[in-house]
Amino acid sequence: MNIYSDSSHSALKYLKDTEVNIDNVLLMTGDFNIRDSLWDLSFPHHSSINDDLIIIANLFNLALLTLTNPCPTRYSDTAGEANSVIDLIFLCYRLKELNRHSIHPNSCLFSDHTPLSINISIDEEIICTSKSSIPQKSEQETAFVEKVISDFISDFKNLNMSNITDKEKLEHIVNQLEAIIDQAWTENAKKSRITKHSKQ
Repeated sequence: MNIYSDSSHSALKYLKDTEVNIDNVLLMTGDFNIRDSLWDLSFPHHSSINDDLIIIANLFNLALLTLTNPCPTRYSDTAGEANSVIDLIFLCYRLKELNRHSIHPNSCLFSDHTPLSINISIDEEIICTSKSSIPQKSEQETAFVEKVISDFISDFKNLNMSNITDKEKLEHIVNQLEAIIDQAWTENAKKSRITKHSKQ
């Protein structure tokens, strides 16, 4: 979520006074126009509007990022006006990148604000593109059930269940029974491609 809050803090007042229904906000950033000693080491005062900003961030389950290179984010070209830190990044509490926020003062170009950056890693995700299934009341279903029953009957004779004295031995027997079902499923299931029309 990108925010620009003017000198009257209109955006923050709106977010505080309005029930904004935005789910799963991972990042909130922008020019908040608030000088505060919490993030600006050269500014000795606390701003009351900062309390509103922290309340809003908490509502979205966000935390202020720690700077890796503390320096101004806005450079003033007005005589007598100090440089300041008014551009901030808030990130979701559960993300591990909370201390990797960088300011790039040498990349301002023609702007009086410096770019801010953060690298958020995206974990590799394996997405299944196919599934296996056995249609109800089909020949495959009949064959699957018959295979499971016949293998259970024959393999049960070979399973030694007289000495199940601990959890590990019980799990071993259960795993053998599971293997019988898996084998029957593999032999009779039909593979199909998952599309947007597939049932969940």
